[in-house]
Amino acid sequence: MGARRRWMHRAPGRGGGASGGPRSRPRPCARARARPNLCPSSPPGDSFLVAGTDGVGTKLKLAFDTGAHDTVGIDLVAMSVNDVITSGARPLFFLDYFATGKLDVDVAEAVVKGIVEGCRQAGCVLLGGETAEMPGFYKDGEYDLAGFAVAAVAKGDVVDGSRIQAGDAIVGFASSGVHSNGFSLARAAAARSGLALADPAPWDPATSLGASLLTPTRIYVDDVNALLKAVDVRGLVHVTGGGLPENVPRVLPAGLGARFDTGTWERHPLFAWIQEAGGVSDAEMYRTFNMSLGMVAIVPQADAARAAAAAPNGRIVGVVTETEGVELV
Repeated sequence: MGARRRWMHRAPGRGGGASGGPRSRPRPCARARARPNLCPSSPPGDSFLVAGTDGVGTKLKLAFDTGAHDTVGIDLVAMSVNDVITSGARPLFFLDYFATGKLDVDVAEAVVKGIVEGCRQAGCVLLGGETAEMPGFYKDGEYDLAGFAVAAVAKGDVVDGSRIQAGDAIVGFASSGVHSNGFSLARAAAARSGLALADPAPWDPATSLGASLLTPTRIYVDDVNALLKAVDVRGLVHVTGGGLPENVPRVLPAGLGARFDTGTWERHPLFAWIQEAGGVSDAEMYRTFNMSLGMVAIVPQADAARAAAAAPNGRIVGVVTETEGVELV
């Protein structure tokens, strides 16, 4: 039922697969931006391994409906590597799992090319993966994805939020859009709007609605690396499902909270469209979407300006408070 994709590191023509499936095609660029001093060698003894796993969720439905499969692989890598880097770790390698009812070689190849691109952006090695054909389990033309990232961080460089203090600055870094969370709500809003996925996006007539919603998740590896070199980073948060209200408290010590000034950053216009078309309240929007902040860093006030300038689209967006919870003002 499952087929290990050993073909991915083979030279052309050496793969198996009597049916002409993906195992007969070599995976291109599998070692994108490999760091030979880090992978596949074990990290030094004074380091921790950090691991994360995630999927793409119902964003895949848009790929099925539009026939565009070349970017969801980037999302797959992004969702895991953006999690592991919040510990101050650098990604080492990535594994993927592709499951479908009947394998479509062209679709699988498009997905894998996206995964390769995601690994290139993340600076990690694509070590391998699993392809599972399960007839009758998935609808025709549909598949599911899961990804697994492993990273390493020196013990003295771990970012865990324990040093966060009241008064520290919160710096946000822009998202590329919805990323990979909240698509059940986004798709419902699109259905209520009466627009087809091939229609021009209301916020960008030069791009179709489907293509705009499929914009891949921003990978923050280079941004976080630059941030860690520039300032004293006390906490990092990947803003995913649950938005700012549910993700930020995870990094804060007991007794502390966060206040965000929502006028300090610009929201992508697609969020206003989703809210209007879907009839969604402000509170639900902030609990569901990243609202244009995909990564948040907590730094001393003295480092706030340098932190915001360390990576593209950085903004000082809030402050750590002495009251638990997240306040949006």
